[in-house]
Amino acid sequence: MHKYIIVLLAFLTLSCVTQQAIIESENFYQGTKKIHLFDNKGEKYFIGTVTFSNNAEKIHYKIDVEHQIFKDYFLSMKEMKCLEGPELWCHLAYPYSSPRNITTTDFSWLSHDLLFMYKKASQFGANFYQGIYYRFELKSDKLSGTAMAVDLNLLAAPPKNTTLPPVTAHDIDELEPTNRWLPVIEIQ
Repeated sequence: MHKYIIVLLAFLTLSCVTQQAIIESENFYQGTKKIHLFDNKGEKYFIGTVTFSNNAEKIHYKIDVEHQIFKDYFLSMKEMKCLEGPELWCHLAYPYSSPRNITTTDFSWLSHDLLFMYKKASQFGANFYQGIYYRFELKSDKLSGTAMAVDLNLLAAPPKNTTLPPVTAHDIDELEPTNRWLPVIEIQ
């Protein structure tokens, strides 16, 4: 009998912890949060804000990148906003319409609005095959993104279906974080 009571109490405790985690994650998706990039030495760079509004099943967001902290570059016949460091880190927001919605498990559209391209200052022009796609996951009180490699040339033409994010898991590859200047992004 005692064994059943202990098992029942364990299930109740687990249920309460899970419900608390769900409530906390739902609260995360309300209001304005700061966006920071972190370099491979742990230094933090504020780049803007994202404002979440959570209604029903969808979480809508609006990104405000502080482009005045970026420097203007003219690369491959295109004006780009770049951060300067050991590499140029150029913001390339998704160029086509998007619903700007996420779920608590799928952050693909958010990743599309925070695409970057990196390049060494000595390299000529823009190298869109050196794209960065941040793969996000919710970690307690923040969304944390890890830099993944992506060839941004796949966005040269609009996708046929604009309701689905065109960059998928098949298009991204892991990269060694110590080899890139800004391998982590956080929204908190």
